[in-house]
Amino acid sequence: MSKDGLCAIVTGSASGLGAATALMLAKDGARIVVNYSNSKAEAEATAELCRKAGAEVVVVQGDVSRDEDCRKIAAAAAPWGKLDVLINNAGTTKHVPHDNLDGLTAEDFQRIYAVNTIGPFQMLRAARAQLEAGAKASGRPSAVVNISSVAGISGGGSSIAYAASKGALNTMTQSLARALAPLIRVNTVCPGYIDTPWFTKGRGEAGAKAVRDAVVAKVPLKVASTAEDIAQLVHFLASPASSNMTGEFVRMDAGMHLIL
Repeated sequence: MSKDGLCAIVTGSASGLGAATALMLAKDGARIVVNYSNSKAEAEATAELCRKAGAEVVVVQGDVSRDEDCRKIAAAAAPWGKLDVLINNAGTTKHVPHDNLDGLTAEDFQRIYAVNTIGPFQMLRAARAQLEAGAKASGRPSAVVNISSVAGISGGGSSIAYAASKGALNTMTQSLARALAPLIRVNTVCPGYIDTPWFTKGRGEAGAKAVRDAVVAKVPLKVASTAEDIAQLVHFLASPASSNMTGEFVRMDAGMHLIL
């Protein structure tokens, strides 16, 4: 990605994959909107790393399940006059074994869908005019990258509600790619296990270590992917190097799908 002042929004970029992606874009000269819902201190730390990399950064609080917050996040990039990249990374889950049907309520489904599926739709809708302006300014389509999961393909993952929300995000990616071409292209990354605090928050230290060890033992490549590993794929789909790709969901799971 050339250092030509690309403008990017990364939702849920206080930590984990979102933070790694924001920093990678910042190192390439992009201006960044760092978004968080609750983790202000972590978001400010991410922003400071991006600034040290030479980027112009704006930090915005907002819950992507709320349409008014999505419009606020998009508005943070308005002074730049355009938007080249939108990374829909914000996500949530509830860790419930799939055979425990009583462990999920309608409210759980509604909250998970609100963040994981409706949130990316609302963010793209809020940022559409800016993304189209970016495409017209650069002469190439602006890029939207949705962060999904292999759970959206296999039906696995932390809960049935989570897998269903990511499956819906995958099909929505195709719908939006058709609807918004040629000015905006929309692709999705489907990571497998990522070694981030996500599992520690959901399962505790011991539970997270057990998951990590099991993944490393099981996957063909015998690795636990880091946030930086996955961020490289997100970066590619956000960059002009993938300018002829749209409507794709790309899996990156260290080969886990080969043994399921």
